[in-house]
Amino acid sequence: MPNISTLRKNPKKIRKLYCQEAMAAALVEVKEKRWDHCRLLLNHPSWTPRHVFCLLCQPFYSSWCGHCIQYSPTWKALAGDVKDWEQAIRIGVLDCAQENNFDICKEFGVHFYPTFRYFKARGPTFDVGKTYKGADRELQTVRQLMVNFLQNHTRQDWPVSCPPLEPSSSADILPLMGQKSNQYTAVIVENEDSYVGREVILDLMMYQGLTVKRVLSSDKSLTEKLGINSFPSAYLLHPNGTHAILDVRKRLRFFFSSFLKLLLGVHRKLSTTGAPQEPLLDGPRGPGTAEAWKDFEKSKVYMADLESGLHYLLRVELATHQTLEGEELKTFKDFVTVVAKLFPGRQSVVKLLETLLEWLVSLPLEKIPFDAILDLVNNKMRISGMFLSDQLQWVGCQGSRVGLRGYPCSLWTLFHVLTVQAASRPDALANTSLEENPKAVLQTMRRYIVNFFGCQECGKHFEEMAVESLPQVKSVDQAVLWLWRKHNQVNGRLAGTMSEDPHFPKTQWPSPDLCPTCHEEQDGIHVWNEDKVLMFLKQHYGAANISPKHMYSSQPEPNQEALGAPDNKPIKATQEKTVAPESSLLHANHVKQSDVEGAGQAGTGAHKETRPGVSFLGLGFSSVDMSLCVVLYAFSCVFLMVMFFFFRVRSKRWKIRYNRPHV
Repeated sequence: MPNISTLRKNPKKIRKLYCQEAMAAALVEVKEKRWDHCRLLLNHPSWTPRHVFCLLCQPFYSSWCGHCIQYSPTWKALAGDVKDWEQAIRIGVLDCAQENNFDICKEFGVHFYPTFRYFKARGPTFDVGKTYKGADRELQTVRQLMVNFLQNHTRQDWPVSCPPLEPSSSADILPLMGQKSNQYTAVIVENEDSYVGREVILDLMMYQGLTVKRVLSSDKSLTEKLGINSFPSAYLLHPNGTHAILDVRKRLRFFFSSFLKLLLGVHRKLSTTGAPQEPLLDGPRGPGTAEAWKDFEKSKVYMADLESGLHYLLRVELATHQTLEGEELKTFKDFVTVVAKLFPGRQSVVKLLETLLEWLVSLPLEKIPFDAILDLVNNKMRISGMFLSDQLQWVGCQGSRVGLRGYPCSLWTLFHVLTVQAASRPDALANTSLEENPKAVLQTMRRYIVNFFGCQECGKHFEEMAVESLPQVKSVDQAVLWLWRKHNQVNGRLAGTMSEDPHFPKTQWPSPDLCPTCHEEQDGIHVWNEDKVLMFLKQHYGAANISPKHMYSSQPEPNQEALGAPDNKPIKATQEKTVAPESSLLHANHVKQSDVEGAGQAGTGAHKETRPGVSFLGLGFSSVDMSLCVVLYAFSCVFLMVMFFFFRVRSKRWKIRYNRPHV
């Protein structure tokens, strides 16, 4: 947004900035600071309201009007529903109860509230707009009226970025079938009175890699060719020339739009900020990168992401703090407590976390150098069976290029897993002073992000969300849903920014293909079935759904009992990247796993000969440690025997030497 003083001096620049592609708007309560900016423009003496074309369905309301207050939630919902239409439809409000808006409302002849005015793009110099007088002001009705108003424009005043909304004919669609292209083409087939096709077109206008067209069910030659006999339906033409009916669980606008946004190669257009963006790599990851692209299922959570997140958190992010004391130390202790008790990981990682927790609890120090913590994390004491990989191995969190997704994705995933574990295992935090707190995981996450997370602005935004609604959480199930809502809120805020991975757009999650029952439609707007969402979250982030695929598997000193090796045979432990079978689940009760899971796995690391270990009283002593104990014990016995005989002989000599016969 240009500086306000600059805009005041150049009214033509305002018109070009705000009005080039603007079309219509609907009532919504926008952020105060944004509207203050618009008020300054409206109230400038050289720039009258008739020139401001950015507010094109201007809803005039009054902040004291009870009906307006009750109606505002509907319009807020509409704002979120049509946010991707902004290049064709702009949204704004004007409060006529505020003194600095009196003249504007008077000039537009506003007598009753709310009054809805539609303003055409590229309209005349003075235009008071067209007033909507309908009694039905429900969300779906107004959204459809906006579409109608948009279609009433001629070619001369049609917004530049708005795609055509008129139906295509069979002559337009049939030649495309079987032809290769550089993008997808989606065809929405619907009845004449349906708005689904037009709304999907507007939903996808901010995305590239896809063209959406609509055809009417009355075009029998086309519907018979496509094999479609129920409406609305969608037909997808792939870039490679193949084509098929789009398989969606529910024939609703949200399902069609969500499916198309998630197609490979379809991504949001660059941000309007004009900042240059790094070119995409060829393919999902592209050639010349350090690691090959790893195929994954989006319905799975990957332990490699969780362990990589812990590695980065403990060895990189926290390592920037030379010492921990005061609030930082307390936050770190609580974080380690929560993770050690709830992390559903491998035995070697859980043992490291538990050892770190015991060490922190036993220390009476008020200030701890982080180098000492790093020594324990890196297992400088060579405690057997304790290990956390020092490799970043993103799988479900891998990005299409370096710098996208990765650690932030893994941190979100980690805390989702922890909230679900806290809800599924209510006794896990017993005897930790956190057991009676349903918000223990969320509060720990909040304090960690504020104190340690590297993105300071992200921390401020998260703190704002926490202050606003975290006190309302009263149960562990509500904690699971709170984190889900805030994650979707962040996705909505970051959608379309440069931090968004174009191959993984920030959409509202879970998508309809993952959880169709989570999505419903009421009065024409998408709503969440939160009972179904909670069930899905507990299943998706549960221990049974965490895949060990692509994990680095290493046991520098493997446990002999766990490996089942005979005492007289040495064991070779291979530090390598292995792929564990999907059937081997990672349980929260610390089930022991073998070093190499499954057969036919190729290793790329160097083989290292290690000594067989033996578990002695759970202390993790190796066989060499036990041998040294035996040798020292034997040596002590021999030494004591030698000393015994030495003093015994010396005692006899003393008696003989100083013996005197008694008279």
